[in-house]
Amino acid sequence: MTLDQLQATLPEYFAPWVQALGLQVQAFDADSVTLRLPQSAQLARTGGMLCGQAMMAAADTAMVLALVNQFGEFRPCTTVQMNTSFLRPLSGQDALVQARVLRAGKALAFGEIDIRGAADGKSACRASTTYALL
Repeated sequence: MTLDQLQATLPEYFAPWVQALGLQVQAFDADSVTLRLPQSAQLARTGGMLCGQAMMAAADTAMVLALVNQFGEFRPCTTVQMNTSFLRPLSGQDALVQARVLRAGKALAFGEIDIRGAADGKSACRASTTYALL
C-alpha cells in the first residue's frame, strides 16, 4: 500500500458525507493508519470544540483503512462494536486519528483508535472496535 492508494480508498468506498469530513491519510505502518481530520466550523460545537460525532466517524473510517492496509485490499466489513471514551475537548487544531489493528482473523477484526490534537499531541478520544469481516 501507498499513501495515495489509501487516500484513493476514501472516495471509492465511503459515503459522500464521510468524504465531506476532508480526511487526509498522513502515515501508515504495518498495522496502523493515521488520518488528519481538518479543523472545520462545520464539525464544531459551541465554543469551537470538535464534535464527538465527527470524531467517531473519523475513527471508524481510519480503522477501515487500517484493515485495507492490513489485507492489502478492501474487504467488505461492518462495525460490530465501538466503545469510545472522550478524554478532553479538542479545539483550535486539526485532529490526528491513528487506528491500529490488534488482530484480524477470518471472521472478526479488533482494533484501537487514538485521536489527538495535531498541534499539541494530547489524546482527546480513545476507542476500541470490533469489525465483522464479510
